[in-house]
Amino acid sequence: MTVALPSIAFYEPRIPENTGNAIRLSAVTGAPLRLIEPLGFSMEESKLRRAGLDYHDLASVTIHPDLEALLADLPQARVFAFTARASVTYTDVDFRADDVLLFGPEPTGLPEDVLAHPRITERLRIPMLPGRRSLNLANCAAITIYEAARQLGFNPPDAA
Repeated sequence: MTVALPSIAFYEPRIPENTGNAIRLSAVTGAPLRLIEPLGFSMEESKLRRAGLDYHDLASVTIHPDLEALLADLPQARVFAFTARASVTYTDVDFRADDVLLFGPEPTGLPEDVLAHPRITERLRIPMLPGRRSLNLANCAAITIYEAARQLGFNPPDAA
């Protein structure tokens, strides 16, 4: 059984391999991937294509010219902004299929003006050991989308 999942949104992604991995994540989970320009690479870049393997045609990827365009496309969505400076953890949220999980670029994360945007429902964090700067962007998206999938009843049939 598959279920609808929240969108994964990368704000101004800069590292093609992370976006390639997110494309792969979208393909295997069914979660829509939304990329907010400007992108720090071409969608035809070989590193992006290699990281996404042959999953590009299986993923749902939308490129938005800016954050406002994404928000206009999803007017009812709750938007969860991920930052190491949040006090609420991602496991404290009851996710819905129409949510947006918004991640900032490496190495800077989401800028303060995005974090303060009135459409941001909540700032969330993924716990880490003290003194560590950050997790890999694609790993953050994977951790969170699988928690949302677990909550929403995602239970794919065994491939074996």
